[in-house]
Order: sequence, then structure tokens, then C-alpha cells
Amino acid sequence: MPDELAELVAAAKAGDRKAFDALVQATYAHAYTVAFRLTGNEEDARDVVQDAYLRAYRGLKRFRGDSSFSTWLYRITANCASTQLGRRSRHRHEELDDDAPLADERPEIDPELRASAESDRERVSAALLALPPRLRAVVVLRDVYDLPHEAIAAELGISEAAAKVRLHRARRKLRERLFPLRAEATGEEDARAV
Repeated sequence: MPDELAELVAAAKAGDRKAFDALVQATYAHAYTVAFRLTGNEEDARDVVQDAYLRAYRGLKRFRGDSSFSTWLYRITANCASTQLGRRSRHRHEELDDDAPLADERPEIDPELRASAESDRERVSAALLALPPRLRAVVVLRDVYDLPHEAIAAELGISEAAAKVRLHRARRKLRERLFPLRAEATGEEDARAV
């Protein structure tokens, strides 16, 4: 896949619109996932991805290839998500719930397992959204996209040590939110040890 993407990037830089369309198709799912994890909202994620691809298209001639196209695109997407989050904080609005059930086209699995998995996904998403954006960005880039600390630091414009500290804080906050009883028990043990 990386060689295939490199060929598409070279063709797109040369002006081949179909090659850029193929790049979009090859990377869209990952870019959308980054955007959704950072914004926590489907509509905002779609806007972020659209903006990211527009910026990538306009800046493709300046892409030097120091990193992979995917990494470059993720950085653009993270920057666009940060901009979107800033806009959203200035223009707060209440979400409208749509109670209409959606058709489930997935193959039949145990309803209890499906409900449990859905509940877990909702809890993790809520916990991620509860994190401040700067902590959320670090944990998404590290734990979802497996970027190394140095790449995260470069992406966010911070030191590698700061990236590690933010990741530690983000994971601790996630643990406290997802497993409150365990966090309380650990806190009590820590208090007794002092």
C-alpha cells in the first residue's frame, strides 16, 4: 500500500486528478476516524475531512515526502479538527436527538454481546470527549493511530517529554472516568502508602 500511495502522490503532484481521487478513496476511512475521534461529532468530522482534503489538494505540490502521505494527511486532519473545535466552542448549540431507529445491516450476532459492545463504545467515546482537546489529541494520535511520541510532538508543536506527560495524564483521566471504582481503590491504597 505505501508504494501504491507513493505512485498516486507522484501522479497527483503532476496534476492527475484521478490519482488524487484514488488517494482520497485509499485514505478516507482513516482520516474520518481521526476527525471523528478528535471532534466527537459525525457532522463536524465530515466537515473536518472535507477541509483536510481541500488543504491537502492545495498543498500537494509542497508535500516533500519526509513522512508518508497518510501521516501528512493525519497532521492536516488534526489541525483542521483543532480549528473546528475552536469554532464550535465559539458557536455552542444544543444537539437534537433523532429517536428514529436506524436499520442494522450487520450480520446477526448475539444481541447481548452487541449491546455490551455498543455500551463500551459509547462509554469510551464519552470519556474521550470529556478530555480537554489537547489531551484528546495526544491519546488519539498515540492509541488509535499508533504514532510514536516524536511524531506526536512534531504534530502538536510540543516537546517529546510534553507529549509523554500529556499522554500519561490523558490515560489516567480515561481510567478514572471508565473505571471509577478501581480509581478510588487505587487512590485509597496510594493514600495508605504515604
